[in-house]
Amino acid sequence: MPYNEGNLFSKDGIKLNLEDKNLSLSGEIKYNHLTPIKYDIMGPFKFLPMECKHEIVSVNHMLEGGIRLNGEYLDFTGGTGYIEGDEGKSFPESYTWIQCNDFYKKYSIVVSIATIPLGPLNFKGCICNINYLGNEYRMATYLGVKVKECSEQKIILTQRKYKLIIDISKSNGKNLSAPDNGKMIRTIKEDISCKANFKFFINNDLLFDIADENTSFEYVE
Repeated sequence: MPYNEGNLFSKDGIKLNLEDKNLSLSGEIKYNHLTPIKYDIMGPFKFLPMECKHEIVSVNHMLEGGIRLNGEYLDFTGGTGYIEGDEGKSFPESYTWIQCNDFYKKYSIVVSIATIPLGPLNFKGCICNINYLGNEYRMATYLGVKVKECSEQKIILTQRKYKLIIDISKSNGKNLSAPDNGKMIRTIKEDISCKANFKFFINNDLLFDIADENTSFEYVE
């Protein structure tokens, strides 16, 4: 639903004041101690004229406050937040996006694989950022990543000594508006509580094997 001037979305937090016949949503959540990544996730591609440029603002910051949903108060204090953004006129024609972070184990994983038009040509681009226990690992097209598999059930990425395997349970996405040539007229499916398992290897040694039931996932063909 469209939102009015009583709502605010920023790097400092959000303020919500939404009222509809089936929805009452209000409250405020503040973001503390933002955790940016080491450098722009787009790498050298940020200088190219692309239809959509991705940004990762913070991968594992603290939350304070809460919201009231249809009379029920939901307290987010002590939780962990993640902020990213897109700039441009259109989402890619086809893409896969998956993201999760768990405040118990202090990790954050995001992967985006998309068909990228560039002049008369197009190519499959990939960006991936992994933060685990304070360490950052980057996999990307501009670093030589290879997309071994990309489907609704599985993603496999390799890059020299790194290997990431993601197994995805059946997704039940909900409708989400998306940009198409500057207008929010496209509808995609996004699941914000998908089950997924993440395995990350360095030099064939398993660094972590993590399952998460609150993974965000989009798969658009």
